[in-house]
Amino acid sequence: MAKTSQAAGLHRASLDKLHDLDAALELMYYGWRGMTLEADAYLAKQGLSRPHHRILYVVARRPDIAIGSLLEVLGISKQALNRPLNLLLERKFVTSRRSPEQHRSKLLRLTAAGQRIEQRASDHERNVMRQAFDRAGASSAAAWMAVMEAIADHN
Repeated sequence: MAKTSQAAGLHRASLDKLHDLDAALELMYYGWRGMTLEADAYLAKQGLSRPHHRILYVVARRPDIAIGSLLEVLGISKQALNRPLNLLLERKFVTSRRSPEQHRSKLLRLTAAGQRIEQRASDHERNVMRQAFDRAGASSAAAWMAVMEAIADHN
């Protein structure tokens, strides 16, 4: 996919700064959008979107995850999970089986097709991250990781 700084509205708007941290907030928004642009385009071609990718990403890293645990990891409600998970199950990107220990619990696992979709979408994002880390340098990448960890740990 050809990219320009103006593609898909990715140019950074010249917004008035109402607070000294507004520039950092804007970079978070635009950075996220820039990182996910190609992945989201790939997912759209598959008839999927960001919520589907989040589910595939977690299930790929926690095979046989219970639905309750998936809800907890994603920090979403059952209602928010229902539609995207059902599509992934219908399209056979994810399988579901009853837990042998807790028959009321369903365990999720990616199929080979689900693994391919997750890997390709995540590869687009990893490529953007790698290019940014290479451009910024190791110390900047480490500082970014520290800042993002502090933000992620904020309750």
